[in-house]
Amino acid sequence: MKKYLETDVLIVGRGMVGATTAIALARAGFNSIIIDQVKPSDQNIKTYDGRASAIASASKKMLEQLDIWNRLGKNYTPIFDIRVSDQSSKHFLHYERHVLDSKPLGFMVENRHFRYAVNKELESLEPITSISNVKIETIQRNNEGVFAALTNQQTIKASLIVGADGRRSQVRADASIALTRFDYKQTGIVLTVEHEHDHNNIAHEHFYSGGPFAILPMKNESGKNIRSSIVWIDKTEQILKILKLPDKQFNSILNQKFGDFLGRIIVVSSKWTYPLSFQFADKCIDERLVLVGDASHGLHPIAGQGFNMGLRDVAALVEVITNNARLGLDIGGFATLREYETWRRFDNTSMLFFTDTLNRLFSNNILPLKVIRQLGLSITNNLGPLKKYLMLYAMGEVGELPKLLKGQSL
Repeated sequence: MKKYLETDVLIVGRGMVGATTAIALARAGFNSIIIDQVKPSDQNIKTYDGRASAIASASKKMLEQLDIWNRLGKNYTPIFDIRVSDQSSKHFLHYERHVLDSKPLGFMVENRHFRYAVNKELESLEPITSISNVKIETIQRNNEGVFAALTNQQTIKASLIVGADGRRSQVRADASIALTRFDYKQTGIVLTVEHEHDHNNIAHEHFYSGGPFAILPMKNESGKNIRSSIVWIDKTEQILKILKLPDKQFNSILNQKFGDFLGRIIVVSSKWTYPLSFQFADKCIDERLVLVGDASHGLHPIAGQGFNMGLRDVAALVEVITNNARLGLDIGGFATLREYETWRRFDNTSMLFFTDTLNRLFSNNILPLKVIRQLGLSITNNLGPLKKYLMLYAMGEVGELPKLLKGQSL
């Protein structure tokens, strides 16, 4: 009689990145067990997560290839244009889809809709075993494999453990992987508003000295373009003061930030708050262990790239595992994992420091930096090749892309 459950890969964390990892592995022919402290039904509750994610075009290709996108139905909104402005300048930056043959620049998806879609697809795949409402008690890793003892008295044996368990990753901590982290002293408020006029699928990002204010296009339950997700970032002390205000005063400040270009607005959701920090694991692999998504890197939401970077991790990891398995190599061996780390390290480092620099450049009133950003917005907006490159970069179409991000099967 077996003393443990056996699988190819143990995934810790059934969030959006972890669940996508399990599906991608299943499509590539691998078995996996995915565990989480939270039940999937609890993740689908509207109040669980009020955020919406910007899905880059390359990420959409991957999600289509994995049959996750089809599960969304009509629960997404394309972004046709992006308008970026600075409160202290007349200069602006306008990303227009006609520059790229009128393709959408990205897609907005509410996290609750994505969780529902990815969980539905996950549950339909036989190679995946899901265990909820459990934690890991101990993890042992050696030449024979990974042995993880759970709080439900089960033990899992796998060739590889994937830490997809977020910024406070237990898998990372258990492996004693050091973390570079600092607090931005900023907090984001996330909420949803409805407005009188059609947003025409245009996203707006206004930069203020305390942080960016983003208006992201969404649809209401009737499919009309009169709803937007707001990401309102400011210094933490200022956000705490704003949250204590009566609704009437809060809405007044919100209206001032939003403007009247879409007519009257009303708040139609709860308010969620998220403290912001930079964090980067000193390495994303260890013996029979790999980190993906926020467990490996947590970046500022200023460019809306956090989830996309997690998907890029998954696409690279599954491709590396698949290629090495075909050569008869150990999928949890050092050579396999080193290949993954080499592929992802530069991209993750670049995006982390790009978003960090962008936030520091725009979130202040220092005169030399104000001049630099005004010139930067003007030059970028008028220099076609540079603007096109930045658009493709944001869409995830630049660099050495894994097959899944090209819409190709493994």
